[in-house]
Amino acid sequence: MSPEPDLDLLIIGSGVAGLSAAVRAASADRGMRVGVLTKGELSDSATQWAQGGVAAVLHHSEAEGRHGGGPGDSLELHATDTMRAGAGLCDPAAVDILVSEGPKRVRELAELGAVFDRTHAGKLELGREGGHSTARVVHAGGAATGAEVERALVEAARSSAARIWESWFAADLVVEGGRCRGVRAVDPTGRTVELRARHTLLAAGGSGQLYSVTTNPAQCTGDGVAMALRAGVPVADVEFVQFHPTALHGPAGRAPRPLLSEALRGEGALLRDAAGQRFVDELQPRDVVAAAVAARIRASELEHVWLDVSGVEDFERRFPTLTGSVRAAGLDPVREWLPVAPAAHYMCGGVLTDLEGATALSGLWAAGEVACSGVHGANRLASNSLLDGMVFAARAVEAMLSDKDEPDPTGALGPLLERGGVSPGGTALVRLSMPTRPVRQPGDETVDAVKVRGALQRAMTDGAGVVRTARSLDGAKAELDLLVAQGWPAGEEGNLVELAYAVIAAATARTESRGGHHRADYPRHDPALAHRFVF
Repeated sequence: MSPEPDLDLLIIGSGVAGLSAAVRAASADRGMRVGVLTKGELSDSATQWAQGGVAAVLHHSEAEGRHGGGPGDSLELHATDTMRAGAGLCDPAAVDILVSEGPKRVRELAELGAVFDRTHAGKLELGREGGHSTARVVHAGGAATGAEVERALVEAARSSAARIWESWFAADLVVEGGRCRGVRAVDPTGRTVELRARHTLLAAGGSGQLYSVTTNPAQCTGDGVAMALRAGVPVADVEFVQFHPTALHGPAGRAPRPLLSEALRGEGALLRDAAGQRFVDELQPRDVVAAAVAARIRASELEHVWLDVSGVEDFERRFPTLTGSVRAAGLDPVREWLPVAPAAHYMCGGVLTDLEGATALSGLWAAGEVACSGVHGANRLASNSLLDGMVFAARAVEAMLSDKDEPDPTGALGPLLERGGVSPGGTALVRLSMPTRPVRQPGDETVDAVKVRGALQRAMTDGAGVVRTARSLDGAKAELDLLVAQGWPAGEEGNLVELAYAVIAAATARTESRGGHHRADYPRHDPALAHRFVF
């Protein structure tokens, strides 16, 4: 007989998905006993680094674009843009939910205290970003939207959550009787503690630390996906790593790499090569622009191209955060072009869920970047990430309150439940073969975490980065094999190794180029591969 759970809901992670769920579940009218566990402080998450904004189709009376747009928008157009960016792998029902429920979530966030940019008329100011047909992106502080969203949610969560564990590390899921009962976690003193709950929500964010150059903070080490892999919970689409095309180029090892928001290109910023020539339509989806930038870099003797922001009206006043980042790097955005290069930004895949965030393991839910609901497909549309966390975290909480206990055959998880794993044109099952973990003997030297992370990042950047080939992927796997032969690392580095093997295996199996996955040896789409690979 399992002991009674301490909580109704235990949330792993404190970004937009985790804190949105915490605030909703602990509200007076829902009354769940909620705990939030996070590796750093409550405000330490990738959410606070998000610049772009929140994409949503708002009513004409609420918002307007700076250069038109907005009034001509529709839910159908937002869905079409999302599906087009996802390169054939979006789940249509998930996309419909995202765009139709998104506006309400934005309004709720504003009611919670988030302050968004407004026009002189007092309406929410809408920007346009790559892949969007019109202006529909709500911003805060020009390019500090994530920080404002996180601030509002942190304040609300601190006043409503029953328990908050800061500087705790979630090590593994507790699974008993075919159900998730919580997690085993390591407290700040190094002691392992079991935290139990009726429901556990993975909202642990992404895995940008797989790569040497990333816009993600140091804590983005794929912990949630790695825990799911170890517990045998289905995971999909991890080969689709989105590289942001315009991270500020600078000294090696600097992370997170300052990101020059998509909003700049929406306002007229241009990409230029070594000859000063424009070489790509800057308003195409991120995967297209990132591939074009990477190709232009390979063709030159430089490590970057340039972003020309001279066409952005009133840059310094409208984008104060970006101005500060650029000037801190010794650059003058008014007088000179800014060096930029692609950086690992977002994992489009993750733990498979139905349309309410339920995973294949009873009692375990997932939302935000850690999840794969099918909404992003092979490439996420700009500024759909914060929206994703807000929408699907809310749906998960409402499903828990309705006493849902098993996943439904919907969303990205649907084909797996309906057809047992393999269905042409739907879901393909790829089995992950992990190397045997070396058994460490008493007295063995401990693994050097810093060296492990550096070696892993170099292997993944060189072999499984913006552009991959069979040979480069084999080389990355060989480097990982050498690394783990010296001892499988623990904690964050162990999770990175786990996820790196998964990314390499999926990228090797996908013999085509689609969305964020570019194979130089298979440069075209293969219609026969318009399905998911599931571990």
